[in-house]
Amino acid sequence: MGHFETHAARSARGWVLGANTALPPDISLVWARSVPAHFHARYSAEARTYRYLILNRNARSALAARRAMLVHKPLDQLRMAAAAAALCGRHDFSAFRSAECQSHSPVRYLESLTVSRAGDWLTIEATANAFLHHMMRNIVGLLISIGRGDAPSSWAAEVLAGRERSRGAPTAPAEGLYLWAVRYPTAFGLPDPLAAQAAGSASHGGQSIIIPQLP
Repeated sequence: MGHFETHAARSARGWVLGANTALPPDISLVWARSVPAHFHARYSAEARTYRYLILNRNARSALAARRAMLVHKPLDQLRMAAAAAALCGRHDFSAFRSAECQSHSPVRYLESLTVSRAGDWLTIEATANAFLHHMMRNIVGLLISIGRGDAPSSWAAEVLAGRERSRGAPTAPAEGLYLWAVRYPTAFGLPDPLAAQAAGSASHGGQSIIIPQLP
């Protein structure tokens, strides 16, 4: 999601088609909307959803190269899900922030954290009001360690309570991480983010732009 200010007058269709002609092939706009001048794509958001994709089998996937993390050892989804439940809620997530994190507060509200499996594929999905630097990848790293049997499910709560990054698991690689949806107040009248993804915007690197109304 992004926004910019302009005095140019175009239809929503014109913005989408015109912008796509100048974008690289791995980025595609799906929609554009006019919004009030006080709107900000980052600071007006109510929540963000990230997904992390894991291929859990011996053989790599040519089609998913650099798009998902490959884990050879079998992962126990139920153990991972039990650990994930302990992280939900409003907490100090210092144990899951990177040393480079510049946020003034480590407190975040994690609305949901789920682990699902479809064959060889695992999806870890998290929704929070905001995320610390590397927070999602550090959570994934911990859940993978638990899923492999390196630690019990209760370890997640212990790491969270310890508030020390050094007590956690290695950070999961960036491949496999996707910003899946951004939720805004309904007053802005923006399209449902999941519906936009169904049109092909999120799963393949697509983005949307918003055009603030200028006085």
